[in-house]
Amino acid sequence: MPLRMRFPLMAIGMITLLVGIWAGWIRIGWPLPRPNPAWPAAHGALMISGFLGTLITLERAVVGPRWSWAAPILAAWGSLTLLLTSPTGLSAGLFLGSAAALTAFFIGAARQRPDPSIRVLGLGAAVWGVGHLVWLQSGSLALATPWWTAFLVLTILGERLELARLVPRGRGLAGPFWAGVGLVLLGLVLGLILPVWGRRVLGLGWLALAAWLARYDIARRTVRQRGLVRYIAICMLAGYVWLGVGGALEWLPGEAPAGPLHDARLHAVLVGFVFSMIFGHALIIFPAVLRVNLPFSSALYLPLALLHFSLILRLAGDLGGVFEVRRWGGLLNGAAILLFLLLMARAIRKGRKSVANPFTTS
Repeated sequence: MPLRMRFPLMAIGMITLLVGIWAGWIRIGWPLPRPNPAWPAAHGALMISGFLGTLITLERAVVGPRWSWAAPILAAWGSLTLLLTSPTGLSAGLFLGSAAALTAFFIGAARQRPDPSIRVLGLGAAVWGVGHLVWLQSGSLALATPWWTAFLVLTILGERLELARLVPRGRGLAGPFWAGVGLVLLGLVLGLILPVWGRRVLGLGWLALAAWLARYDIARRTVRQRGLVRYIAICMLAGYVWLGVGGALEWLPGEAPAGPLHDARLHAVLVGFVFSMIFGHALIIFPAVLRVNLPFSSALYLPLALLHFSLILRLAGDLGGVFEVRRWGGLLNGAAILLFLLLMARAIRKGRKSVANPFTTS
């Protein structure tokens, strides 16, 4: 698909992210205007299936066959339904179609190149689809959220494998990896029957994968380097810590599917782990999608530091029962993401200028 056709899809993803952040601020207690009253309830769907679903499928469609563009197009349409109306069966159906197309893409890729990374990525896409089946069957976004979260974790894990950034040595090390993946899948299924034990098994899966990633990711070595390489390594290692924190929180007593403890469990993984990975991978993925070189700037450490500080603040408010601290932590979570987007927009502009005029120096 021509490059100019990628920008509308990416623009929808970015708009969905901005609305998702706004909805999250309302959801955590900030008295902000509600152009669409359904946005706060749709916060999770906007951020995961809308924003990240669109961008992840777009990343794959860029290198896939023409039919694979069905995945980002359907995800973008699903995002528009969330932006303009309220979460409905139509929204779930569009995202389900996107997940099915993404899964089919990975099935085809696995036939051409059998590789653990492709299997993990395909498994993540399938889990995303099952999450939307759960939404369609139950009408509950809350029941679908663990499946969507697993989609993101497995996708990130697969991409680290695909980028050859995981370097296990010795025999038998695949066992602990697949055991962690198995615990995640078992926890998801068990959660539909026995929610308490499903949550705990899922937490064990997060802990197992966090430990495996921290042990075998090349980031342990590259963190000693400089520039972009060091920045990415710090993002990765910090993210693995938060994935482990999310796993540990699943074992704390308190079973309510909403409230402060639920907020802490969910956002330790979705903000601490997932957005750390996004901050680190953006300078790899955006150039591939937009075909533009992005210069690294040490200013990127500012949103990264704010992201982690604000998440510590948010979890302190959650676990300490201090609503105002939690509320400010949530506000600063969104501010960190917005600051990162501004810096990325500046980098894209510089990169496009350098391509247009290769003799320009800065």
